[in-house]
Amino acid sequence: MVSDAVSAVEAVYRSDWGRIVATLIGLLGDFDLAEEYAQEAFAAALDQWPASGVPESPRAWIVQTARHKAIDRFRRQTLFNEKIQLQLAHDLSEAAPAQEYDAGEIRDERLRLIFTCCHPALAVEAQVALTLRTLCGLETDEIARAFLVPTATMAQRLVRAKRKIRDAGIPYVIPEAGEIAARLDSVLTAIYLVFNEGYMATRGDRLIRTDLSVEAIRLGRLVRQLMEPHTPTEATALLALMLLHDARREARTDEAGDIIVLEEQDRGRWNSQHIAEALPLVAEAFRSGRPGRYALEAAIAAEHCKARRAADTDWRQIVRLYDELERLEPSPVVSLNRAVALAMAEGPPAGLEIIDALAVRGDLSEYHLLHAARADLLRRNGSREEAAKSYVRALSLVTNDRERRYLERRLGEVQSSKS
Repeated sequence: MVSDAVSAVEAVYRSDWGRIVATLIGLLGDFDLAEEYAQEAFAAALDQWPASGVPESPRAWIVQTARHKAIDRFRRQTLFNEKIQLQLAHDLSEAAPAQEYDAGEIRDERLRLIFTCCHPALAVEAQVALTLRTLCGLETDEIARAFLVPTATMAQRLVRAKRKIRDAGIPYVIPEAGEIAARLDSVLTAIYLVFNEGYMATRGDRLIRTDLSVEAIRLGRLVRQLMEPHTPTEATALLALMLLHDARREARTDEAGDIIVLEEQDRGRWNSQHIAEALPLVAEAFRSGRPGRYALEAAIAAEHCKARRAADTDWRQIVRLYDELERLEPSPVVSLNRAVALAMAEGPPAGLEIIDALAVRGDLSEYHLLHAARADLLRRNGSREEAAKSYVRALSLVTNDRERRYLERRLGEVQSSKS
């Protein structure tokens, strides 16, 4: 059936885009060409699979089709020296199709891709943005949202980054041990943003993209293994943080896929194995010296996971951790999260004061979660009319359908209580 074929194409795009592009970059040595041929192969799948059926290995089919399209085009291009054409065609045709890598192996194309994207010759913002584009297939506007910048600005960053890699001949390799430290911060940031897109999808009908969350955790493990025996604290802390957040995955939505907020989740559905693995990693990160950003965030997540009931959550400890995080890496988003924690510890007015100050500054005026948080605290404080206004503002900015449905439900609640 056509619908089955289309669903299969969409599924392989979601789960394997990063693997496919990483493999093609390794073969072609060019980011733009790899993306172009990958897109052409997906288009061919949409055209052929409804008639021929979904292949046994969809990802291998996509890679092989992209490879053949590259060979055909290079053969047609008269600007290439015949010797170069033959060598390139030979290299491409001899390459093994979409090899599976064991989670314990460091030789991984996606890890090579991250370290290439995070070369120190590139601006930090461009490093992370390029990783999200090539590894995850995120659209430019989705990446722009993650960075809170205009789409046009992000598009320019991506173009410049790809050109820099091509013109500077930046190699597609995992760097030597002595060079890894210079790229580690950007690599960890990229992995965490991949996880965040899986944890809370930017747009579409799904709240959670499990494929991206699982991939980020896998990459986090690989980076830790790559750094052994002297694994940096933040690499350990990031893995713990992702495990703790992912532990709540099954409880975050109901059977219809609608959001269940943290305080209403069935904690019996949380992944106890993830939590058991993560908590010692958090402790390890704190033993290694002054905790960094990921260690502090992991400690906050740990406080939630250690509480048997929502009422048992140690919100004052969470506020103290946010205080430390705000001193270490001040940002409007950290301040917003701290405001919510403070409201839970001391009451809604304490949090609203901070959120209103952030709103006046305008740093997060287009960030729907600021308006959603403000609406929730106003609702808890009994200011239903003002809460409704903030819910409406959040709805005008949200792009994920599941979040929209949650906000609409909350808006309906405060509106019905006013009448």
